[in-house]
Amino acid sequence: MSSAPTATKKRFKWPSFSVQVIIGLILGVLLGWLALTIGPPADGSDNWLVVTLSTIGSSFVTLLRAVVPPLVFTAIVASIANLRGIANGARLAAKTLIWFAITALISVVIGIALGLIMKPGLNTTVSADAVADPSRTGSWLDFLNGLIPSNFLGLEVFTRLATDEGGLVTGASSNVGFNVLQILIIAIVVGIAALRVGAKAQPFLDFTASALKVIQKALWWIIRLAPIGTVGLIGNAIASYGWSSVGSLGTYALAIYIGLALVLLVVYPAILLFNRLSVRSYFRGAWPAIQLGFVSRSSIGTLPVTEAVTQRNLGVPAAYASFAVPLGATTKMDGCAAIYPAISAIFVAQFFGVPLGFSDYLLIVFVAVVGSAATAGMTGATVMLTLTLSTLGLPLEGVGLLLAIDPILDMGRTAVNVAGQALVPTVVAKREGILDLQKYSSTNSADLLSDDQSEGITKEVVGVR
Repeated sequence: MSSAPTATKKRFKWPSFSVQVIIGLILGVLLGWLALTIGPPADGSDNWLVVTLSTIGSSFVTLLRAVVPPLVFTAIVASIANLRGIANGARLAAKTLIWFAITALISVVIGIALGLIMKPGLNTTVSADAVADPSRTGSWLDFLNGLIPSNFLGLEVFTRLATDEGGLVTGASSNVGFNVLQILIIAIVVGIAALRVGAKAQPFLDFTASALKVIQKALWWIIRLAPIGTVGLIGNAIASYGWSSVGSLGTYALAIYIGLALVLLVVYPAILLFNRLSVRSYFRGAWPAIQLGFVSRSSIGTLPVTEAVTQRNLGVPAAYASFAVPLGATTKMDGCAAIYPAISAIFVAQFFGVPLGFSDYLLIVFVAVVGSAATAGMTGATVMLTLTLSTLGLPLEGVGLLLAIDPILDMGRTAVNVAGQALVPTVVAKREGILDLQKYSSTNSADLLSDDQSEGITKEVVGVR
């Protein structure tokens, strides 16, 4: 007697992580438009939808930032230890920095050319009333001070004084932040010192490697919230800044995004082809990190995904990728430190009628190639812009003209930053003959956070077997 076939219950399959982020992006645009349509309440404050979107977006970013200090410290210390297993580790590090500089040089030249051709400072309807001092600035003195850690944790305390109309102090508030450059310096020193100590430091290195795995696991859970965070970040950007701000700075925004597109879709592919690497394979492999960088606006927050795709999809050895990617996440910024400050500085000069000579353009190039390290410990591309403006002697008040659409520009800038942070280790590994070409060329590059693969890949990323 035959038994009836047992019906199998199908398990609901969630869309891939990339699709989830795209859905979040679309929902964010729609909800941001709805928030604009609702408008502010009678008292002029933000409506309930703007508050909700802002809270969701800021909460996601806060979660990402919370794990940055331990992530950078443990990643750099562990990567320095891992470099022991690679021949010519010092040469790899040197070539990585050289390629960082090469791509930054090309990017800033593109930015200068676009600024001169499109003249964004002359083709704008932004009012001079928008001129305002930036809340935070960058200078070469900041770079020198940043090299010397103020404490072992690289923490900084920012105090804001509240004053009345007469200038008298009525109160103060303090916020604790962190300086990524100082954390980087501390980690490098500790990592090298541990290697010099030898066998006695092995328990410390083992503990650091284990701590890194735990931190990456926790950060992976946070990253899974990216589709929800995308709704809040994109929706709040549209609701807060609207379409009018983009319109008044349309030529400027267009110049920025054209520059970013040229770097991402022309310069990077040209470098790949020059090194006999498939452009399609690169973008297929690096796309999860580039996409997350766009919506999160954080190279550091995207770090574990960037490192994962660099190893798993692009075939870069783990020992080298674990050094190059964290270093790139703190100092490699073709979007924020090259394209953006070059076009923005030319905008400010044109707006205020300040002529720039050949030596000024050379200074822009110098700041772009060297200055990203100077602002590694500070938040936002605005600091990089103020460093460029102060070096050229341009009015810092011009920064206020551009802040209205900065979050919209920051999405594209971060995507290019992340793409470059995956590109350079891949190119260096190929030139050194240590790239896994079979893995790089594989058509099975995975969406690292798809529902059916996330757990297994998470284990691989954090080193669990």
